[in-house]
Amino acid sequence: MPLPTSLTLGSVRVDTPVVLAPMAGITNAAYRRLCAEQGAGLYVCEMITSRGLVERDETTTNMLVFDDLETVRSVQLYGTDPVYVGKAAEILCAEYGVAHIDLNFGCPVPKVTRKGGGGALPWKRGLLGEILEHAVAAATPYDVPVTMKTRKGIDDDHLTYLDAGRLAQEAGCAAIALHGRTVAQAYSGAADWDAIGALVEHVDIPVLGNGDIWEAADALRMVEETGVAGVVVGRGCLGRPWLFRDLAAAFAGETVATLPSLGEVASMMRRHAELLCEHMGEERGCKEFRKHVSWYLKGFAAGGEMRRSLALVSSLTSLDALLADLDPAEPFPVQELGSPRGRQGSPRDRVVLPEGWLEDRDGSGCHLQEETTEVTGG
Repeated sequence: MPLPTSLTLGSVRVDTPVVLAPMAGITNAAYRRLCAEQGAGLYVCEMITSRGLVERDETTTNMLVFDDLETVRSVQLYGTDPVYVGKAAEILCAEYGVAHIDLNFGCPVPKVTRKGGGGALPWKRGLLGEILEHAVAAATPYDVPVTMKTRKGIDDDHLTYLDAGRLAQEAGCAAIALHGRTVAQAYSGAADWDAIGALVEHVDIPVLGNGDIWEAADALRMVEETGVAGVVVGRGCLGRPWLFRDLAAAFAGETVATLPSLGEVASMMRRHAELLCEHMGEERGCKEFRKHVSWYLKGFAAGGEMRRSLALVSSLTSLDALLADLDPAEPFPVQELGSPRGRQGSPRDRVVLPEGWLEDRDGSGCHLQEETTEVTGG
């Protein structure tokens, strides 16, 4: 099977078939800009709630910030009420100039599944279909494609992804992304690429594969094994924005693996902090940067005191002084290649769901209460 060299989602064409997965507290405008500087792809904003946007919640609107060089604005939207999701989609198109909307039906966080949202929602086929139809109807007049992201199902006994794919296609979605884990797995264990391949065979719209893409070679292998039209990269790029450079090269048929020295990693850390400060101000930008330190330095010999100091950095000046003490010639720790990054955890014995949720597959879920405030950790 020939490798795809680009990705088409309705009116949006992506030069490399790679999508940055929305990650709460991570994929803000600064990080999206940093990744885009490395290579082409579709860089999606953090997930926002539809009700928060419709009701003009300040936290929600503050998250809808885009870099000046962000030519394709992409936003992931969360919601459980079809009317709110439709209204939010229209606002994104009409007021924010968004070129692509992704709907989240994959979040495994208990706060979300408890209310029937995220990865729990596709169990209600009627409700899922309504939400997709409202979103597509709102975005179509603006020629904005709508996609959805989901998981295999609630657990191995309650799979939903094939039905979700059919409903997405019937509603007019431009593509569906599948994370090859169940809600019960969260981020533990291995992603089921066979399920992704099964979805490719099941639908006619493009399928994007997500799960266990730690290196560019993993992305190529996923395409070859499953036939996906593109890949979605999440935890693999934490502390490694240059992964998008490798991905662009790999899909162009080049064999490139970036192994930056610690000095080059330090330069990337400085650029990341600089962009955060430009968008948020220096005090908040440095605080936001702290969470990335351990990811950037994973596997390097930087000592505990250095790591602690970097994780408390409060200004670009102090950051510069600390980075200057790192050994710029230290080679990249090759043992870290291909290893999981970010949260992993353990599978859950039970997924928290609304009472009686599993008793009816075709219900509308009309008793659900839409989130007003932003959901974190999705």
